[in-house]
This record gives sequence, structure tokens and C-alpha cells, in this order.
Amino acid sequence: MTIPMPAPIAAYFAADAKDGAAIARCFAPDAVVSDERNTHVGREAIARWAFEAATKYDFVSEPIGTAQDDALVVVTSRVTGTFPGSPIDLRYNFTVDGDVIARLEIAP
Repeated sequence: MTIPMPAPIAAYFAADAKDGAAIARCFAPDAVVSDERNTHVGREAIARWAFEAATKYDFVSEPIGTAQDDALVVVTSRVTGTFPGSPIDLRYNFTVDGDVIARLEIAP
């Protein structure tokens, strides 16, 4: 199923778990990602985070719904992989700034 979402978020999910550098390009140079009680600032740190997550957990993230309020876009995604509790529905809270992601918070 295709879920409508802003272009940088669609690009993020298209690259998710495949290419840390492609994921990082979806973000602003000074963007912030919060996931698993850790914060990653800047494209280099975000690329490293994405690569490490893909290495640690073999996972697939399938968006199943969205909600939008101005620049905040919440994508609910079913994540299935090699981690305890799989599958799980996670909320990806994106803040979009123009054609890039400025902030991402991932939470159950």
C-alpha cells in the first residue's frame, strides 16, 4: 500500500535499512535524530546511526499510516526484524523544513 507523504520522508523510507548515506541525504546538515534513547546530530552521525541499526537489526519498515500538522508529519510504520518484540508499530515523528527532514524522533 502506498501512503502519501512529503518527498523527503518518502525518500527516507525508500532508503531505510539499505543505505546510510542515502538516508542522511534526506536530512538537513544539522538535523537531529532521536532513537532508542540516543540522539544523533548532523548527516555524518545520522548515516552512522542508520548503518549501525541496519547492521544490528535486519529489519523492514512498512509505513501504514500518516498524520500531518504543518511541518510535523507522524508516520506509523510496522517494523519487522531480528529484534525482541518484532513486529512492532513505531511512530516516526518527522519535522520537515522545505525539502529536507530537520528532525526525526522514533518511538513506540
